[in-house]
Amino acid sequence: MKSPVVKRSIVVAGHKTSVSLEEAFWNGMKEISGLRNMTLSELVGEIDNNRQQGNLSSAIRLFVLDYFKTRANGSAHEIKAQL
Repeated sequence: MKSPVVKRSIVVAGHKTSVSLEEAFWNGMKEISGLRNMTLSELVGEIDNNRQQGNLSSAIRLFVLDYFKTRANGSAHEIKAQL
């Protein structure tokens, strides 16, 4: 059975590193970086610079989760305001 985790190489701050994430998180990262007009490497570099602890893959998962959670909460507040 194929693992849902995908390992990819990415350049962060001029250094090549490997990051293992589920495909859904890679897709989320691509969406976020596109909306911010950034490359995937730039976004991962930003996450890497701002992480408090843990490994990079975990920091990315938490970032993507928080991004979409915040976006969903914003949509919910907009819908309530319209009612």
